[in-house]
Amino acid sequence: MLKILLLFSLLVSSPLVTIAHGETLTFGIVPQQSAKRLATLWTPILQRISETSGINVKFITARDIPTFEQRLAEGAYDIAYMNPYHYVVFNKQSGYLAIAKQQGKTIKGVIVAKVGSNINTIEDLEGAHLAFPAPAAFAASILPIAELKRHGISFTPSYVSSHDSVYLNVSKGFFPAGGGIKRTLNNMSEGVKSQLITIWETQGYTPHAIAVNPKVSDTSKQKILSALLELNNNIQGKELLKSINFKGIDTATNDDWDDVRSLKLETLMGTNVPK
Repeated sequence: MLKILLLFSLLVSSPLVTIAHGETLTFGIVPQQSAKRLATLWTPILQRISETSGINVKFITARDIPTFEQRLAEGAYDIAYMNPYHYVVFNKQSGYLAIAKQQGKTIKGVIVAKVGSNINTIEDLEGAHLAFPAPAAFAASILPIAELKRHGISFTPSYVSSHDSVYLNVSKGFFPAGGGIKRTLNNMSEGVKSQLITIWETQGYTPHAIAVNPKVSDTSKQKILSALLELNNNIQGKELLKSINFKGIDTATNDDWDDVRSLKLETLMGTNVPK
């Protein structure tokens, strides 16, 4: 158990993981869920990508979303799975370039409340203290907060580090409601999901990007993309994608996130824009 805990500590705390032989690329996963949960879901996928590409692709995350943002700003990850707003920001700031995204899917933010709480609409949240993952969480924080403000609803936000923490806090009644996204909500245990009701959801936007640091060679970039797409073509790959609620993976271009750029979220975010 101690060895397992030390391993997770290393994966969370350090953006650099190396092995003795061959090219190694770090793959940073946005910490919407706990490091243990993300490692369980993503490590088998990255092992498959490593086998197919011939490149050692190493799972890594961060202790919270603000730390993840800081590492993106520093270009610390070779490859990263990041939310749409992060992609728009760090494509511009750090040069990350999208190569892939979830197939046939848009991202939708939700506001959830506890079952039986008599909170059924966002108007019922007037004056409430609400839970959100982090200030720059696109669909789980930015879009719900914008909607609440648009309706003139007064509220106090608290940022609890991850989507999982939002769902757990609301399910236990520590907050009357909170923001998340449909995919991470569906990833929660039935025991938690059964305690939550969705009272609002956003329209759909281009989902999270799988983006590559500009320091990664074109050859390695193409190998990683080919390995990602190969997951669509066999039973094992499809099962791995199903474990993270992906139906498949599509190639992506930078322009795919113009719908997010059109929202001009830097105006809304103000001082909360990641640096």
